[in-house]
Amino acid sequence: MPTSVPRITALDTYDIRFPTSRELDGSDAMNPDPDYSAAYLVLRTDAQEGLEGHGFTFTIGRGNDVQVAAIDALRAHVVGRSLDELCADPGSLGRDLIGDSQLRWLGPEKGVMHMAIGAVINAVWDLAAKREGKPLWQLLADAEPEWLAGQIDYRYLTDALTREEAVAILRRGKEGRAARELDLLARGYPAYTTSPGWLGYSDEKLTRLARQAVADGFTQIKLKVGADLDDDIRRLRAARAAVGPDVRIAIDANQRWNVDEAVAWTTALAEFDPYWIEEPTSPDDVLGHAAVRAGVAPVKVATGEHVQNRIIFKQLLQAGAIDVLQLDAARVGGVNENLAILLLAAKFSVPVCPHAGGVGLCELVQHLSMFDYLAVSGTVEGRMIEFVDHLHQHFVDPVVMRDGRYTAPRAPGFSARMAPESMARFTYPDGEFWAADLAGAAEAADATAGAGDRETAA
Repeated sequence: MPTSVPRITALDTYDIRFPTSRELDGSDAMNPDPDYSAAYLVLRTDAQEGLEGHGFTFTIGRGNDVQVAAIDALRAHVVGRSLDELCADPGSLGRDLIGDSQLRWLGPEKGVMHMAIGAVINAVWDLAAKREGKPLWQLLADAEPEWLAGQIDYRYLTDALTREEAVAILRRGKEGRAARELDLLARGYPAYTTSPGWLGYSDEKLTRLARQAVADGFTQIKLKVGADLDDDIRRLRAARAAVGPDVRIAIDANQRWNVDEAVAWTTALAEFDPYWIEEPTSPDDVLGHAAVRAGVAPVKVATGEHVQNRIIFKQLLQAGAIDVLQLDAARVGGVNENLAILLLAAKFSVPVCPHAGGVGLCELVQHLSMFDYLAVSGTVEGRMIEFVDHLHQHFVDPVVMRDGRYTAPRAPGFSARMAPESMARFTYPDGEFWAADLAGAAEAADATAGAGDRETAA
């Protein structure tokens, strides 16, 4: 029976992996064989309406079990908490988790532990939005500026953004909001696609998918680069021929280069008019990004999917090191920290084009960009959400694209709930797919060993 005060009764975790390496989906210069994965959690409650909160963080296969273990380590901090209190102030849980002195030593505010905290915080926001009967973008946009600003941790930020400045930005964001929401609901939010550009794809597949992207309404595509310059020149030539001169092509090195290499390589590709160079060097190298930006202009510099916290983003903005900020819904400490990052970007007038190249990331980040349009930046000028066309079928409320734009989700929550049948099939290592796959691999290994033994005996 439900208690008089509904509470979190369980935090269940799942190691879910998809075999994307088989078709080289997601391949790039630093990650040639990713199996897109989710360290996934469900917050269960004893509320009469059977509410659940869903969250995850994205990995690319090996090590997903480590990420799941980090989420498991947070269970005692969450189970037993009042649902009313959590939904009224999600930031309180974020402060408690990040402030735990022993857990903090494992970061602080970076790496596996911080991503685990982000997954839990995102699940709480999923709960809060479901309880209000609103999609998360609408819950955030409807919130009072003072309350929303109170969800942010301003520690280490006040030299760039104070709470008073955050409130002022959010108050200005209320102006004209109704008209923008009508526009959002009618037209959706602009997107670009990376689907043609994975590094392992053949030139024929790249060309075919690039043409399809234009036919689908996308005005920008992105190609992975950085493994071999001659290959990159050939692939960009094929892509430019496929899409014509008016469609933008962004390029992404996935942290492959040193600073001088980034400048030289990007310069060598300038004839194909790249719109931005993404992750040209280490995501931690603020001054390196600034040097690359100075060296490759007018090509823009974009980064963010591996930036580990709001402090690094603050420094990138203060140093004038990036033209495009690419926040990630599951890399930092959840919605609360991404609120801070959106407000920092607004303060410095840098457009946000989120990273979404991973399982479930499109589903999550659409809410943050739509909130940004409605209540923070007030514009979609120079702003797009990344889109990749795979794995959406595994979610109960998948993204819906129309004419190269994200359609605003209407279902309550954060669009994070994975279909139960997909969870059962792709849980590692005991789900139906992986159990069969691992058994087949073991049989093949035994057969190879037996053949070797027979040859030795002969």
